[in-house]
Amino acid sequence: MAQTNYDPTMNNLNMNPEIKEKPETLTKIFFRKFTRNKLAVFGAIVLAIIILSAILAPLIAPYNPGTTDLANKLAPPSSENWLGTDRFGRDIFTRLLFGGRISLLVGFGSVAGALLIGTTIGAIAGYYGGMIDSVLMRFVDVIISIPTIFLLITIVTIFQPSVDKLILIFAITSWTTTARMVRGEFLSLRTREFVLASRTIGTSPVKIIFSHILPNAMGPIVVTATLLVGTVILSEAALSYLGLGVQPPTPSWGNMLEDAQNFTVLLKAPWYAAFPGLMILITVLCFNFVGDGLRDALDPKGD
Repeated sequence: MAQTNYDPTMNNLNMNPEIKEKPETLTKIFFRKFTRNKLAVFGAIVLAIIILSAILAPLIAPYNPGTTDLANKLAPPSSENWLGTDRFGRDIFTRLLFGGRISLLVGFGSVAGALLIGTTIGAIAGYYGGMIDSVLMRFVDVIISIPTIFLLITIVTIFQPSVDKLILIFAITSWTTTARMVRGEFLSLRTREFVLASRTIGTSPVKIIFSHILPNAMGPIVVTATLLVGTVILSEAALSYLGLGVQPPTPSWGNMLEDAQNFTVLLKAPWYAAFPGLMILITVLCFNFVGDGLRDALDPKGD
């Protein structure tokens, strides 16, 4: 009969849970840290609901956003009009859904453009340094020194405001924060061993910037983008409130809030102003909550 050799160490290996346990992946660590922040999770859920509602607005909305009913203007909330009607008899709930589409489109589109401009300028300045860095950063300082709201009002006054023009305007006025942040990340990363090794083997600067350094700087960029979306939505609402944003009859939360400031509306339907204002407040707060959660989750120094 064949005899098997008994190795007591094998039993210890099987019984030791620390040896069998696999190390956490970066994705699991990220989600563990993010879900620990209850406000961030709450903000992400609410944002998901708002974004899906805006995307599915044609399917969810009970009416056409441009349909008027002057016989039913400034009607209070009811079973037919869940949030009431505005001064032209248009359903407020429907216009909130379609207005969310415009406000979110301006927010995401502007941030995408701002990230493209800011990341490119910040990456070039941080990687090359020297005179190039000095010239680009002085240009950034000049843009930052101009009050943003006055710059926006001036540009919008010159060019007839529309959704595509607003996206372009916000993009060219919101990239400076991203540029300075990316520059700082590149100044720190360009001296790392993997970058020096890439230079040694003759890798082109463009490939080093976009294939080696930029992926390692994506964490702060994502956090900045999340916070910037809320800022742009708030700025768009401010311009629309002043009559310089998205023009009626196209609904946006900002021009709905401006329309609600009519003296007659304030007297007969004081609830009207609360709904678009509440949507702006909730959306911006949730973007800030998610941004804070992402910052904590992507922090390598955190637990």
